[in-house]
Amino acid sequence: MGAPKDPKAHDEAAPSQESSLPPPPVTGVPVVAPPQQFDYVPWSTDLCDCFSDCRRFCISFWCPCVTFGQISEIVDSGASSCGLNGAIYFLIAWLTGCACCYSFFYRLKMRKQYRIDGSAVGDFAIHCCCEACALTQEYRELQNRGFDPSLGWLESVERQNRGVAMAPMPPVAPVVEDGMKR
Repeated sequence: MGAPKDPKAHDEAAPSQESSLPPPPVTGVPVVAPPQQFDYVPWSTDLCDCFSDCRRFCISFWCPCVTFGQISEIVDSGASSCGLNGAIYFLIAWLTGCACCYSFFYRLKMRKQYRIDGSAVGDFAIHCCCEACALTQEYRELQNRGFDPSLGWLESVERQNRGVAMAPMPPVAPVVEDGMKR
């Protein structure tokens, strides 16, 4: 056995050895700041407020493909048409009886788009248990955000851009000028 080492000698040598060590290896995992957390808002109306708009609820109950088509056109920002999505909804309902699986995805998309509280499981359960109430709530949500789903994407955006908050004007008959005559 050798002579005991002086502890001070070890401490003095340690800093010089640490400085000569290579830096730790790069792992490839970047260190970034955590993403911003956005506040999620509740739906502007309750699910059971569907009876406050009996007309829309009846349309959603008896012919949900109409309401769904109108909602999907707005949620897709005009990329798909009301008629096409309504027809797809109808075919899925007719062939499988489970069109709620299709409309559920649009509820998810709408919630993400407008940062609305909820969960995928809850959305699916709502569409499976009460499709008409879910569609009516989504329709009202779009109305409360300034869209008129019954008009379609282009007309709704045009009205928002013009700031129109009045009823549509009746069509005006064309003016016929005197010109060529037989």
